[in-house]
Amino acid sequence: MSIDESSTGGPGSVLLPAVAPEVLAEAVENLSGRLRKKLDAAIEGCAAGAVRAADGSVGVRFGEDAVVTLRPGPSGVVTEADQAVCGCLLAPRCLHRAAVLGASPIADPEEPAPPAPGPDPVTGPDPVTGPGATDGPGAAARAVAGPAAGPGAAAEAGPGVGTGVGATAAPGAEGAAEDGALTAAQVRAAAGLWGAAAEALAAGVTAGGAVVQAELLRAAHTARIAGLPRAEAAALRVVRGLRAARDRSAAQRLAELTGAFRELLYTAGLLASGAAGAGLTGAVRRSYEAGGSLRVYGLCREPVLSATGYGGVATHLLGVDGAHYSVSDVRPGGLARARGAGAASVALGGAVLDHAGLARGGLRVVGATVSPEGRLGAGRGVRATAVGGVAWGEGPTAALFSRPAAEAVAAMPAEGAEPGLLGCDVRVVGASGDHVLVRELTPGSPLLRLAPAHPHPELPHAANLRRIAGCPGLVLRVLGRPDLDRAATLRPLAVGPVPGAEHSLRLPPEWLGRADLGYDRLQGAHFPGDAEGLVPEVSAPAAGTDPLADSPLWRVRRLLEAGVAGGRRAVAEAARGAEPAALAAALRRAGFGSAAELAAALTAEADRRPRDAFGRLAEASAERYAWAWLAAAAHLAAAERSLVAASWA
Repeated sequence: MSIDESSTGGPGSVLLPAVAPEVLAEAVENLSGRLRKKLDAAIEGCAAGAVRAADGSVGVRFGEDAVVTLRPGPSGVVTEADQAVCGCLLAPRCLHRAAVLGASPIADPEEPAPPAPGPDPVTGPDPVTGPGATDGPGAAARAVAGPAAGPGAAAEAGPGVGTGVGATAAPGAEGAAEDGALTAAQVRAAAGLWGAAAEALAAGVTAGGAVVQAELLRAAHTARIAGLPRAEAAALRVVRGLRAARDRSAAQRLAELTGAFRELLYTAGLLASGAAGAGLTGAVRRSYEAGGSLRVYGLCREPVLSATGYGGVATHLLGVDGAHYSVSDVRPGGLARARGAGAASVALGGAVLDHAGLARGGLRVVGATVSPEGRLGAGRGVRATAVGGVAWGEGPTAALFSRPAAEAVAAMPAEGAEPGLLGCDVRVVGASGDHVLVRELTPGSPLLRLAPAHPHPELPHAANLRRIAGCPGLVLRVLGRPDLDRAATLRPLAVGPVPGAEHSLRLPPEWLGRADLGYDRLQGAHFPGDAEGLVPEVSAPAAGTDPLADSPLWRVRRLLEAGVAGGRRAVAEAARGAEPAALAAALRRAGFGSAAELAAALTAEADRRPRDAFGRLAEASAERYAWAWLAAAAHLAAAERSLVAASWA
């Protein structure tokens, strides 16, 4: 287990140890109905009074007669109920104990243990899905289209997020893996998680307090025991998002919480229907398989900076057969670690070079171990020897720049996987905010946007792009990762001169024709000295057309996010004004008839007030509302992906 400190607030919150989800869920479950109503108020501010004792325990005082003491285990996490005690007469079923546990960070049982010597140890948290990697490469996995609307409706299963060849299934999933079907226990656990998620969605952020979160945590723990790690991880993301939103954390984005709800409802709903295959259960950790002997060449370095204090570097490599690999070094240390790791030594098979040298050099690896994502392990039997690198466009790297960007994007998986690297030769058009407008040198290419791969001001991504934007007409070679959530947007990791071009970058010979935008800083000497020789694009628009921003789908997105923020009641209120008619009309005029129908169905379900056999108002079904919300959210995600794909053509 590891600690997610980003989910708490307050000056003293860092003193509280992480708490296993099931411990918190049990503490809230044991409270009486009267005490549950007081829990959210009790949680506020109690972490600020935490005091750490010499023996490592943490105490929080409530008045004169009650002190809650947390004694975490060797891992630093409270994993047992008896590790949290209170001195009041009602303990352990007291409000004080539940409040302190509710103010503590939530431990994530999905994350692997720290690396240790062995045949295939990991060199640090994964740069794509490691602790809090929402700020670095590979932010959250994209949800695929969800189940159709209607109670108990089933849907076709999309590609599993976070699964892959060689992944290790969670305990309890063995029966499902044998015949490709889910076990009865897994279906029951998914149904319970679906019900808890539906209630949380109906409550929204405004009413999604500690009691609602505890129900989700209880259902997530049951899913974990049943062998559904993907569903459990989705539930924990929702709980952390609810916490951050209620604490008004600056790091919280409503769009991210909306996506987390969509992923949770999709996963739990499909698993609960019994129609999903074993691939949707997910995997606890990645396993490294023997890769034999490899010869890889460096492409570039990429800083990794997570929201939970991890920092480091990922160096991207390319094999002689065109396969992509990476070597990462990610550890606690935050920004300072991310900035310094670019020149740190490579911990792989005794290779005597650093990440800067590897990004422009190469390795011959004997006895390699490789994860399904192409990550090279550093086991005992691995031996690595440094070899010379190749310039971009030579050897196996030539394939990266051999076809238009639109073709490369079209060949990438539509969802469920992090987009790979692509290269292209472009001409700078100008600046548009923090983006650089460029156009591929291929005739008839659309206008593209270069956006910072990481927006942190202490990393040089944005500064380098500003320098590039100041040279309209400059031609350069770009290697980056397409942003599939934004229209025609590429997030460059490195740039270099275009071979044979007169007005291109002039980099030092030791840089081997490339500059890592996250580590190298472009200077005036790296640009053409004769600015008059640059040929800017005279007829270029101030900014390229953005089919995603220009479409009325933002209205559907606003409706869905309003439901997440204010719950079912907020969507019902929106249904009573003139906005629904305007929403439907705008969508239909733009050709989004299905989106209009799904939005109308959502608002109608949110405002539905059923009556019992005696004509009395009854509580509306949270599950029916969740199906309607999920149908609209899944359609919106699919429509936006289609518009983004079209923007590259």
